[in-house]
Amino acid sequence: MAPDTPKTHRNLVIYELFVRNHGRNGNFADVSADLPRLKAMGVDVVWLMPIHPIGEAERKGPDGSPYAIRNYREVNPEYGTKEQFRLLCQYAHALGLKVMIDVVYNHTSPDADLTRVHPQWYQRDENGRFHATVPDWSDIIDLDYSSDPALWDYQIETLKQWALLGVDGFRCDVASAVPVAFWEQARREVAAVKPGVIWLAETVHLGFIHFRRRLGLVAHADAEIHAAFDLSYDYDIWPEFEAAVADPDKLPAYARALWAQGAQLPSHAVKMRAVENHDQPRIMGQARSREQALAWTAFQAFNEGAFLIYAGQEAEAAATPSLFEVDKVRWGGYALQPFLTRLCQLKKEPAQMEGDFTLLTAVPALSACWQTETGGLYGLFNVADTVDVMPTPLPDGEYVDLLSERPFTVRDGETAVPDVAVVVRYDGRLDVHAHIDPRLT
Repeated sequence: MAPDTPKTHRNLVIYELFVRNHGRNGNFADVSADLPRLKAMGVDVVWLMPIHPIGEAERKGPDGSPYAIRNYREVNPEYGTKEQFRLLCQYAHALGLKVMIDVVYNHTSPDADLTRVHPQWYQRDENGRFHATVPDWSDIIDLDYSSDPALWDYQIETLKQWALLGVDGFRCDVASAVPVAFWEQARREVAAVKPGVIWLAETVHLGFIHFRRRLGLVAHADAEIHAAFDLSYDYDIWPEFEAAVADPDKLPAYARALWAQGAQLPSHAVKMRAVENHDQPRIMGQARSREQALAWTAFQAFNEGAFLIYAGQEAEAAATPSLFEVDKVRWGGYALQPFLTRLCQLKKEPAQMEGDFTLLTAVPALSACWQTETGGLYGLFNVADTVDVMPTPLPDGEYVDLLSERPFTVRDGETAVPDVAVVVRYDGRLDVHAHIDPRLT
């Protein structure tokens, strides 16, 4: 069971990067060289997308997807050696950073080493051939966790080897498609050799759960997966998020989904909040304006849960990099790094570390607060890109916006909706529940 998830996991800042596209050479040395910058930005955990050798058979694109893995226990020689990876972890630890790697246990490449040594570990179609249960995933074949207990032992032993090498966390790809009992056993056995490992599940869209269950395949809901995991993706309400980004009239539906989400998960569960990742469009390409993109970024950083930054956000990247060929991040400076740094710093404010989160309004802007017995943080986020005034629970007076360091005024119980976002500290306790829009609940 995972009720031992530390409460502080909701304050983590996770930085996702693809070694191939990070730095001039796309290798472990380039990542190591960038670690001090990430530490200065406020990152806690550096998540490396799969670092393993990539399959050749049925490869997509000239360089192949890192999620079509040939050998779980080795590193891609294009990135360096296993010793260089160990040194990367050692350097990260010296800086106070943790290292997370991708675990892709639902499937392998068609030419994976395991296909020759343990062909009985794979799913087969009606003709007895290896296959993928998702037809579009043509460069992989699925493992079968009901086939042989030895598969469980092999996979867990692999995780323990990486943990002992220096890995501090596992982001588990399509975790909902692998039996939760396997993940529970893996968590117990890894903890025996390295306590405190962070477990992040890529949980899936609700439609994908329905699709797999109709086929009689494993498909765990988020509430189930938290029996083994500390953190899970936000995909259960991602369609509502995307709809709200595209159309501000959908904001109330997103806010209601966010409110309901908290009551549908175990109390120890932590969500990972994001506006983009390697599978989703960049917020700068998705939002209707730069201001709207920044407002959504600020809200998800302020939201209850760990905060994900995808490499390139600090450069205002608008294009989603390819998974199938070298597609370097075009940094062009780090225009948004100061903004992201301030958001990361706010994750460690006492109100966010110790307090309770309350979503207040969706229109005309998203507003929320973090509150303790002695004070808190109030946030106002113009995700609808609107010009308006709105009520606020803050007492009348002058405040300082922690994002811009500019004055923020409350008069007669109202304030102007900011161009992007405002976060302010306040003293004492507010009657926040009296200011929750009843349409959210």
